[in-house]
Formats: sequence, C-alpha cells, structure tokens
Amino acid sequence: MKKAGIGICIAALTGILTACGTEENTSVSEEEPLRILATTSQVGDMVNDIGGEYVEVETLMGPGVDPHLYQPTQEDIGKLANADIIFYNGLNLEGNMQEVFDNVGSETTAVPVAENIPEDMLQTEADSDSTDPHVWFDPDMWSYTADAVTEELSSLNAENSEYYEQQGEAYKSMLTELDTYAEEELGRIPDESRVLVTAHDAFGYFGGAYDLEVEGLQGLSTDSEYSVRDVDNIVNLLVEREIGAVFVESSVSGRSINAIIEGAARQDHEVEVGGELYSDAMGDAGTEEGTYEGMFRHNIDTIAGSLQ
Repeated sequence: MKKAGIGICIAALTGILTACGTEENTSVSEEEPLRILATTSQVGDMVNDIGGEYVEVETLMGPGVDPHLYQPTQEDIGKLANADIIFYNGLNLEGNMQEVFDNVGSETTAVPVAENIPEDMLQTEADSDSTDPHVWFDPDMWSYTADAVTEELSSLNAENSEYYEQQGEAYKSMLTELDTYAEEELGRIPDESRVLVTAHDAFGYFGGAYDLEVEGLQGLSTDSEYSVRDVDNIVNLLVEREIGAVFVESSVSGRSINAIIEGAARQDHEVEVGGELYSDAMGDAGTEEGTYEGMFRHNIDTIAGSLQ
C-alpha cells in the first residue's frame, strides 16, 4: 500500500474509534478482570505475567507478524475502543499505528512502555535520528517497561496494587536470572567468533549487553531497503573473520540472508544458517518460545550453539 493510502486508511479508522468511544475509561469494575490490549507478543506476555488473574490480555500481533509493517484493521479499532487500557512498545516500533495511538489517547489510556526507559540508555541508528525500538533484548532495559506496566495497572485498579507490585518484582527477578544465563552461555563464544549477522538490525541492544558485534542487513525497520554494497560488506566481514553462521528471523523473509550465503559462496567461503531467531515476534502460544523467557532462552541457546 502506498504511503498516501495508509494515511487515508488510518484517518478513517481513527474516525471510527472516535465514534466508538462514548466516554472516557476512568475506572473499571473491581469484580471483572481488566480488558487489556497489547500490540506485540513481548508486551502482551509481560502484561499477562504482571496482571495475572486480574487481567484479560489480547495481543494484536501474533507469531511471525512484523510490527514494523503491521497495518491496523477495522476490527483492531473495535478492540482498541473496548479495552480498559492499551499497552504498546513505542519508539516507533508499530510505525503504522502511531496515529491511531495518538487519537485513542482521548478515549482510552494508551501506554508506550519502552518510553519509560531512560533516554541515555537508548541507541539511535547510524546516520539517522531513528531510535532503536528493540529494547526487549536487554533485560536490564526491559525491567523499566515492567515498572511502567505495574504503575499503570496499579493506578487503574488500586485495590489490587499490592498484587501488581509483587508480580512486577517477580517478573524483574526473572529478567535478572535470564540476564545471568545469557552472560554465562554467550560468554563461551570465542572472541574471534563473536559476530551476529541477522536479516535486520534488531539485536543492537542484545549485542551491547553481551559483547557481540551485530550486523543487520536491513536497518532498524524491515521497511528499509538494502543494496548490493550492503550484502558485499557483510560477506567480506564473514570471509575476513572466518564466520561460518548467520541467522534468519521468524518474522522476516529469509531472502536477504540467502543473498549473504550465496555471496560468501562466490568467495569460496561456506556460510550456513545457524538457526532461526525470534526478533520482532515470539513463538506460538502454548510453546516455550511463546513466552518472553522461552523466546529469549531459545535465542541464547541458538546463537551460543552455532558460534562456538
């Protein structure tokens, strides 16, 4: 869809949203669970863990869905209008939905959880002022989003605030344990092999947290283009450093990674797919990879196993 078409579509959808909202959601029933809408599975899983029995969480973007390219539907607008509160990542991860969030704010609280992270911890794209939104790949940073969720739930449902605070602390303890596990497992990768090549630049915070050099063929968004020169630069790096594995992503086409493998082969350097990583989306519901912790552990094990 062309940019102009997107704007018209969103304008129409936000008009529907305004019509649907007859009064501001300032309070909720203490007997019924909070109706919560989350955009990404990472955000939804966290809200569900912290809210526990007092929330019902629906997530818009499931397994394999790319939030950078996601287009809100008329059905989504109805879900947004009926929610007691909306949690989304922010930092332009859900780029095509930002206008919707801006408009829904007058009817239902919409919380960009990643914007609770101190600005000095955030990274920007090289030669751009775009902020990297993939903050869930650093557990220390993600803990700030847990604080935002705890605070908002406690404000909306004060009677259960102590419960939310306890759940929030338990969630952050899990993040600490996960961070320790990542340091131990990824620390086993030899210095010369600490290069993580993926389809798009989703693992910058991950690389910074665990001392990995990260190269993504596309930029921060999968909407960005890549050139033959970009492919050649990564191929040359792989050949020079004798790196034998690159990684595909569950929510991104493998076409770009195949271009790298084929380019390396033309230089008589064998590169294989080291495995599939979860980047902008998690795994199927009901699986280990369908939880934030399981997704993160899967990525750690896959990267460590392929680069050692």
